[in-house]
Amino acid sequence: MKKVFFTLFIGAALIACKNDDKKATTQVINQDSLAKQKIIDGMNGNNPAPVADPSTYTTIQWLDSTYLDLGKQKEGKEIEISFRFKNTGTKNLVIETVTAQCGCTIPEKPEQPFAPGEEGVIKAKFNGSGHDETRKQVYVKANISPDGADTLTFRAQLVK
Repeated sequence: MKKVFFTLFIGAALIACKNDDKKATTQVINQDSLAKQKIIDGMNGNNPAPVADPSTYTTIQWLDSTYLDLGKQKEGKEIEISFRFKNTGTKNLVIETVTAQCGCTIPEKPEQPFAPGEEGVIKAKFNGSGHDETRKQVYVKANISPDGADTLTFRAQLVK
């Protein structure tokens, strides 16, 4: 009788563990899928507004350009890119996210808000991989409009 009871107890414990594992795995998969969708949305320019309240929107002016032509660059060399901006609105400018088109470009997100009239810089590093001409994009999501997104592009001619 003890053997039967022990076997049933072990079986019930194993079944309970498997159910918990499925729930945990499902949660991880759902979170991972959501994170991947956010990246895909960012790459496609489908960014939702970072702030739903229009009274918090401000405006941004890109001081140089949203397109930089870096000319000829040595292949394999790390290239640093800077996009200067100014908060031209009446509310604080909050940069929510800065993402890149691919893993070869690493953008830096400014952490502090920018007061009206204040200037800032979005920086990125590109590893210079690839051949011939390359174009890469950096996506900036902020409280600047209902879509809350700007796309910054740079081009380089990679030479050996």
